[in-house]
Order: sequence, then C-alpha cells, then structure tokens
Amino acid sequence: MNEREARTLLFSAIEGGHGFWSQEIYGASAITVYEKLMNGGYDSIKYGALISQLHKISYDHIASEISLVNAELIIPGDKFWPTQVEDLAAPPIALIAKGNLAVLTANSLAIVGTRNPTNYGARVAGDFAAGFVDRGWVVTSGGAYGIDSFAHKGALIAEGSTIAIIACGIDINYPAGNLRLFSEICENGALLTEVMPGNKALPHRFLTRNRLIAALSQATLVVEAAFRSGSLRTARDAAELLRPVMAIPGPINSPTSEGCHRLIGERAAEIVTSVADAVEFIGINQ
Repeated sequence: MNEREARTLLFSAIEGGHGFWSQEIYGASAITVYEKLMNGGYDSIKYGALISQLHKISYDHIASEISLVNAELIIPGDKFWPTQVEDLAAPPIALIAKGNLAVLTANSLAIVGTRNPTNYGARVAGDFAAGFVDRGWVVTSGGAYGIDSFAHKGALIAEGSTIAIIACGIDINYPAGNLRLFSEICENGALLTEVMPGNKALPHRFLTRNRLIAALSQATLVVEAAFRSGSLRTARDAAELLRPVMAIPGPINSPTSEGCHRLIGERAAEIVTSVADAVEFIGINQ
C-alpha cells in the first residue's frame, strides 16, 4: 500500500467535500487514515458503511475504471496537481481529469452565472473569456448551460484553453446537450471532477463542485445571476479564500442581474465593466 493507492481507495468511497475526512487525510496521510479504518482505529458503528465499502473494493479495480474512460486520477505531489485547491477547508482527496492536464496549473479566471442568461449576459461572458485567454489565462467554469457554456465557448473561439469542473463522473455527459462542447474543451483544456466514473450529478454535488471552481481560479467573475443562485455560492467560496471577486452590472430591473447587484451592494464583489478593469483589479488584489 502506498499513498496513491490509499488516496484512490478513499477517494472512491468518500463523497467529495467531506470536511472531517479531508482534514484527517491532509493532517496525517491517506495511508494512515486507510489503515486506521481497516484496523479499528475509527468508530466501527459510526463509520461502518465506509469501512464495509473499503473492504469490497480494490485499487486495481478503481484504477481500471478510471483508465477505461481515458481519464487520470491525480493526487497532491503529482506534476499537474493544482496546489491552490489545498487552500480549501475541505480540499479534495484526489481529482479525476481528462484532456490537457497542464492547464490545471495555469493562471485561471472563473466565469460563472445563470443557466438562463440574456443575450447581454451571453455576449459579456464570451467577451471576457476571450479577453482573458488573449492574455494567456485559462477560463474555468462548470460546464452547465447558460453563462458557463458561453464562457467555455468564448475561450475556445479565441483559441484558448478552458476547464470545465463537472458535478458527475467524467464519463457522464451532463448536460447531454454539451457533449460536443466537452469534446472540444478536452482538445486544449480539461474536464475535471471530484466524482468517480458512472456517478450522476446530484444537487449537493453542484455545491461541492462550486468550491473547486473558486479554488482552482485566481479570481471569480459573476456575469449574470438571480438573487438566490449557485453562482453566488461560488463567489462567496472565492471570497473566503481571499481571492478577488468581480461582478458585471446589468439593468436595474433585470432579474438575471439581481445577484450581481446584491454582491456589488454588499461590497462582496468589485464592479467591472471591461476586461481591462478586471485585469487591473486582479493585479492589485493578488
């Protein structure tokens, strides 16, 4: 048993974003935690389901599952491991990636927002994505319909790289309509997930996924978002990491801009109206 094998096994059995297990593993080592679980070092009743799961699986089987979908499992210490995710309160045990893994360590801007954007929001997302890849940055988003998709497409049209962090197994094309987009992303960029192959997207996985979008990026830009929106969660995750957060203003009567106006009004995000504004703000706050 080595650290990679232990992390792989624990990753396959523990849901991403689990604060207790992340702290246990990062506080000691995956080998230590795995051996304690298997040898009665943790409460066998409280953690019985996890212990039972670990007894049923093998490293070779898990590694084969990942290899069959042409993906790689990466752990801390690997060449392309994005060390910035270790700033999280519950850093990932491991990550599964597909595509050009080198982009995971590049400067990245997260662009997030509503799944139902206006034409204005769609255009702004694409323009900002293109503006940043022109400056050598990577654009990170969540692979969803709406602002996410327009951000990814803007980066690709500008011949740049983009990362889609998804809330399901890397072999699950969700949403299905973005199958072609995911394929194009993998040509120069990457798909990234904290979920084992075959696992579907579940509501809580979008929230844990959002923290990865915030952590992987040097800054976060919210383009359009409703008053209550998952994008605001991403923005707050970024703020907790002391990363710059920016928001695009919209018409005062537009429901899709209420979340952005809320962030700006609460001084939780800087108002930006151009790529130059955003670049300057990030430079000052890094």
